[in-house]
Amino acid sequence: MLSEKPWRPDRAVWLFAAYLAAMVLANIVAVGYKGNSSDKPGNEMLVFAVSIFLSHIVTLVLVHIFLQQHRVSWKEAFGFNEPRLGRTLFLGALVSILILPVGLSLTELSARLLKYFGSEPAVQQPVQMMKQATSVLQLIAHGLAAVIFAPVIEEIIFRGVLYPTVKRFSPKGALWGVALFFAISHQNLTVVLPLTVLAIFLTFLYETTRNLLAPILAHSLFNAANFVLLLLQRTNQQ
Repeated sequence: MLSEKPWRPDRAVWLFAAYLAAMVLANIVAVGYKGNSSDKPGNEMLVFAVSIFLSHIVTLVLVHIFLQQHRVSWKEAFGFNEPRLGRTLFLGALVSILILPVGLSLTELSARLLKYFGSEPAVQQPVQMMKQATSVLQLIAHGLAAVIFAPVIEEIIFRGVLYPTVKRFSPKGALWGVALFFAISHQNLTVVLPLTVLAIFLTFLYETTRNLLAPILAHSLFNAANFVLLLLQRTNQQ
């Protein structure tokens, strides 16, 4: 089982609020990037890169400050020094393989339910932007954001900080509440159910391995598989 973390609730809330602020700012800039079709492709790429990558870098800096406040190293904080690294990576890869068909099925189910109740399923903003990319460089940027930056940042914030903080007060509330919060943070009704299930799997993975590398890897491979599927759809539509 995952050992208790020394996170102070007030500082965890501060970190999460700062993370949300950085993401909201990135989304505002990204929307401007998507909508400003008059810009040259190079300018569009620059705006996108700054909005997405800078927000993630800022979040990492905030996490570093958070850890310094608690006088804990990155390895101690997130279990990067745990033994049996091979087992950790194997379990991370295995969970990603198992959860992918479940996630795809739940996404399809959610879309059908929304249509049944008279609501048209909306495409996630990052997915829409990726489909509208006009160059290989933009696709690479979207891929890096989805496969590397997002899994690392989201796992640190949600599984590494929020989950252990809430768990001290309510283990069940931490499992279900943080998972649901993780899904809702993606701001799309179609993915709330599949991402909630994904988050629960990732939490159990973190509890089992006590190393955040496991859910980071599983999350990254899950996103990578979805990114490849989107690329294939994009190719077939052209």
